[in-house]
Amino acid sequence: MNEHLKGLLITALGVLFVVPDSLFVRLIAADAPTISFWRGVTAGTVILIGVLALEGTRGFASVARTGVPGLIYTVLIAATAPGFVLAVSWTSVANVVFIIASMPVFAAVFSRVFLGEPISRRMVFTMMGVFVGLGIIAWGSGETKGASWQGDLVALAVSASFAAAMTAARQVRATSMIPAIPLAFLGASLVMWPMATPGPVFANQWPLILAHGAFISVSTCLLTLGPRYISSAEVALLILLESVLAPLLVWWVVGEDPGPWAITGGVVVIGVLFVSNLILLRSRKRARLAVQPRI
Repeated sequence: MNEHLKGLLITALGVLFVVPDSLFVRLIAADAPTISFWRGVTAGTVILIGVLALEGTRGFASVARTGVPGLIYTVLIAATAPGFVLAVSWTSVANVVFIIASMPVFAAVFSRVFLGEPISRRMVFTMMGVFVGLGIIAWGSGETKGASWQGDLVALAVSASFAAAMTAARQVRATSMIPAIPLAFLGASLVMWPMATPGPVFANQWPLILAHGAFISVSTCLLTLGPRYISSAEVALLILLESVLAPLLVWWVVGEDPGPWAITGGVVVIGVLFVSNLILLRSRKRARLAVQPRI
C-alpha cells in the first residue's frame, strides 16, 4: 500500500469514528457539563496513556517549548470540547455540523491576519458561498424544531476556535501538538467538574460514556496521523463526510429531522467547500505536472 492510499484510508476511518459524536451527546441522558466532563476524561485519559507509552514525557516538553502558540492551541482545543457539547444541546445536530464545516473560512482569515498569508480569489468566492449557506441556516433556526440561534452562535464560536487553534499549530509546525490534546481535554473536564454530576450519570450510563470516549480517542488519533500522508485539501474533502453523515445518523437513530432550512443551508455550505477543495486539488495536480521534466 502506498503512502497516499494509507493517508486516505486512515483519514476516512478517523472521519467515520467522529460521525457518532453528536449522536452520543443526544443518547446520554445528562446535562451538557456532565457530558462534557466525561467526554474529556475518557478521551483525554486514553490519549494521555497512548502519548506516555509512545513518547514518555518528551512530547509534553516539546509542546511546552512552543511557548505562546502552544498555549493558545491547548486553550482553544480545551474550549471546543465543552463548546461542541453545548452547541449540540442547544440547537440541532445538522445546524452544528454544517456551521462547524465553515472552519476553513475562519482558518483562511486567521492565516491572513496572523501569518500574513494571502487569501486567494478561490477562497474569497468560497467565503461568500459559505456565508450564504450559514445565513440560510440561521434564518431557519427560529422555525425548525430543536434549533436555536443561541446554539448556532456557540457552534460558530467552536468553528472559529478550531480554526484559530490550527493556525496557532501552524506557527510551530515542526512540533507535534498531539501531547497537548489530552491536556486540553482533561483541563476542560476539570473546569466542567463543579457544574457536573458525574457519579450518578456514570453509574447508570457507563457503557455509553465509555463508548463515547473510545470513539473520540480513535478519531482524534487517526485524524492526527492521516493528514501526514495526504494534502490539506484532501483532508478537508474527507472531513466533509462527517457533516453529511452525522445529521443522517441522528435522524435515523433518534428521529431528529434537520428541517428544510438546515438541509438547504448545509447543501450550500458543503457544496461550496467541496467545489473549492476540488478546484484546489486540480490546480495543484496541474502545477505538479507542469514542473515534471519532459523525457
